[in-house]
Amino acid sequence: MKGKIWMDGRLVNFEDAKVHVLAHGFHYGTGVFEGIRVYHTAQGRNIFRLRDHMVRFLNSAKVLQMKVPYSLDELCEACREVVREADPKGDYLRPLAFYGVHPEYKIGLNPSKLGTNVSIMCTYMGVYMGKDQVEQGANIITSSWEKYSNHAAALNAKVSGHYVNSVIAKLEAIQHGCDEALMLNPNGNVAEGTGENVFMVKNGRLFTPPVSAGILEGITRDCIMTIGRDLGIEVVEKDITRSELYMADEVFMTGTAAEISPIRSIDNRLIAEGNIGPVTKKLGVVFHKAAMGEDPRYEGWSDLVKV
Repeated sequence: MKGKIWMDGRLVNFEDAKVHVLAHGFHYGTGVFEGIRVYHTAQGRNIFRLRDHMVRFLNSAKVLQMKVPYSLDELCEACREVVREADPKGDYLRPLAFYGVHPEYKIGLNPSKLGTNVSIMCTYMGVYMGKDQVEQGANIITSSWEKYSNHAAALNAKVSGHYVNSVIAKLEAIQHGCDEALMLNPNGNVAEGTGENVFMVKNGRLFTPPVSAGILEGITRDCIMTIGRDLGIEVVEKDITRSELYMADEVFMTGTAAEISPIRSIDNRLIAEGNIGPVTKKLGVVFHKAAMGEDPRYEGWSDLVKV
């Protein structure tokens, strides 16, 4: 990748973006991050819902009692700087903050004496699950690995270490020849995918698990709930069982990387007839227009950068 990476207040080349092996975040997963889509529009590069992402970034840091030495406005402007310098293909921003190196190079769990390092990079994501999966729907399995409970982790914070749980579930899905894994919470209800929120359509209504189910309160999830209501679709947050998804009219996943990813089958069971449903299609069309800055109802979600 061409372009620059923002590290602790300055832009550096990709090959010069180095982290010491004694960084606490490297050993213990004590970092927080965001994923932010950058859409290439006729008006410029649109950093989609930038401020909302960076608000969540700082809130996640608060959970780890991590002091980020930059304001919300400074972080947003740093993201814009990175996008201005990004590779022409760059479409995905990754802000990352993590506990750094102990002043005496000690190793240990306690991060209270450590500083915070902040990096922002822009790379190429493309279609997250693959072109065929977007056009035909993804095949997923229910993972044998359980999602952490709200007793075990602060799941509404986007903490790096939390995603080890997602990685092992993703590997399980891939090794079973599937595209993605569905994760259940300790109550046996649907939580989310490895990096996506879950929606189902039943009798014209849109359902999604609540925050209390052990999910990350996704920003794309919020987009879809808002768009759904604007289209006159009733949106319901409720606990959902695995078998309810089997019997749904439509199922899809959402996320910054995944955008809107239709689900064709779960555990070898076709969802309805195995086709992408009309509600999923309709939501996808409006979401894409919003992301491209083409729907005035959602202009507040855009942050355009001229390059």
